[in-house]
Amino acid sequence: MEAISLSTEMLVVLGLLGFTVFLFVSEIIRVDLAAILVMVILGGLSYLPGLGGLADINHLFDGFASNAVISIIAVMIIGTGLDKTGLMNKVAATILKFGGSTEKRIVPIVSSTVGFISSFMQNVGAAALFLPVVARISARTEIPLGRLLMPMGFCAILGGTMTMVGSSPLILLNDLIITANKDLPEDAQMQTFGLFSVTPIGVTLVITGILYFVILGRWVLPKTATRGDASSGQSVKDYLKRLYGLKADIVEVVIPEGNILIGETLADIMDAHHMYIVGSYYNGQRFLSPPASTEIQAPCRLAILGRKKVIEEMADIYDLEVKPKMEIFTEDFAATKSGVAEIVIPPDSSIIGKTARDTRLRGTYGLNLLAIHRGDQTLSRVETDEHEPTLIGIEPFHAGDTLVVHSQWEALTRVANDRDFVVVTSDFPREELRPQKVGWALLFFTIALCLILFTDVRLSLALLVGAVGMIISRVLSVDEAYGAVGWNTVFLLASLIPLGQAVQSTGTAEWIAQQTLILLDGWPIWALQTGVAVLATIFTLVMSNVGATVLLVPLAVSIAMAAGGDPAIFAMTVAISTSNSFLIPTHQVNALIMGPAGYRVIDFVKTGGLMTILFLIVSMTMMNVVFG
Repeated sequence: MEAISLSTEMLVVLGLLGFTVFLFVSEIIRVDLAAILVMVILGGLSYLPGLGGLADINHLFDGFASNAVISIIAVMIIGTGLDKTGLMNKVAATILKFGGSTEKRIVPIVSSTVGFISSFMQNVGAAALFLPVVARISARTEIPLGRLLMPMGFCAILGGTMTMVGSSPLILLNDLIITANKDLPEDAQMQTFGLFSVTPIGVTLVITGILYFVILGRWVLPKTATRGDASSGQSVKDYLKRLYGLKADIVEVVIPEGNILIGETLADIMDAHHMYIVGSYYNGQRFLSPPASTEIQAPCRLAILGRKKVIEEMADIYDLEVKPKMEIFTEDFAATKSGVAEIVIPPDSSIIGKTARDTRLRGTYGLNLLAIHRGDQTLSRVETDEHEPTLIGIEPFHAGDTLVVHSQWEALTRVANDRDFVVVTSDFPREELRPQKVGWALLFFTIALCLILFTDVRLSLALLVGAVGMIISRVLSVDEAYGAVGWNTVFLLASLIPLGQAVQSTGTAEWIAQQTLILLDGWPIWALQTGVAVLATIFTLVMSNVGATVLLVPLAVSIAMAAGGDPAIFAMTVAISTSNSFLIPTHQVNALIMGPAGYRVIDFVKTGGLMTILFLIVSMTMMNVVFG
């Protein structure tokens, strides 16, 4: 092999690589801004004499139209469309049913499911589809999103190694082997791999990833807190206590057959015990904010908002069962579905002088009145630190009163359009689910999936068919589709693509590979194979995994032939190891989950460092067991 000497352009590219890594790790500026900055610097340097080969100025921004970036945009829209129909709510509810609300049970279920899905579709697609599911699970269980998204993302990447169509490098591998065979002697010809040839390796890697997070998750995952206020994730209890001194929980209570409360109305219980019944369940049907005149029938369940101590005392009196956690009403009173809001009564409101009972605040508007804040006074049905409970249901409303209510967000959205109220809680989820559109959403998702699996249609086009179909069928509006796209992810990936191309086009990648080969010269075969795996891992962090695979497979085959190793195993080593991308958020999946979870680059370095080592050990061992 002819020696490659360092050129000025190579030195500049190496310097830019170092600068990029420094910006990512130090986080002096946001990583998406860092990527844009590096792209701008790369373009500017290309105008200098002697550096014209750094980047093609006419194609500097081609990354924004790349297959990977367009695919991510489309899959975000598809995921939001499925979520808009309520389908992802049901998936989340099913996972919670089997996984409970503990991190150690939810992580394996979510991670294994995403890992399996990513074995036959692009891993970023699997991760994007499950992003809203995991977000809902986080809100309902109050497990920080940062402790769930990284296991899901890593296992989506690992799942791509389970079949020969799970990742782009593995899809390319057989074509690269056929090309390499043209230059090999007859007795050294490599056999192509079957669809499930890599399955034992991929399954072992996914299991390793799950065990890694289950066993070491408490130490390696970032200890991020759930962010937001009552309308975006903070518990009702914390919100009321912090702002109004109210002590309240939502508790699920079971009323058995033959109970003495049968025939009593909800108003009787609420007035006698200073609590709010915000939900009832009877004969297989749930009722939220049921009318106060509703008679109790058994067996039934009630969702009661009040002081937990008072609710438990009442349960003892009437021989009721208090559930340790919500079961029937888990979804209804999750922070994504309902919460505490503040509503002001304007001077021209028609309800001034009327009471909550006069206006049927519960039945007409779906509002459970918890307190009336008037000047420096707070009137509340629930006990406060300073005042006894008040029957606020019969308290006339004044202009300027702030009503503290518990409501379903869907009901609050309707109230916001009523001139009798001014909703001052502005950042609640204005979620308008469209369950009637679930058929259209599933149809276009299935069409996109079939195009990916059974045709040669380009991935980005196949996914755009699904995305555009959801917009045309009005599963989503155009504005909602734009809002579904995480533009920070798009700019991060698109801006890094020119740097990866510069690494390859200037010969920098080939020079790095050659220096590695010189270093490994004379080493045993297993060490050479490990060196190839490490080289592929490094390359995939700074350039596309496809580019790394195309560049390194011929080199790996040459190394194997010179050392007497199996060239097919060395080629497979490259294709598998380009999925070992956990150290920094340059992989599409890592870039996707970074924003929603609030991760920093150092979080990936900390968590992904050990995962990178485990990947190398497990993949090397399994490749030699399966193909050795």
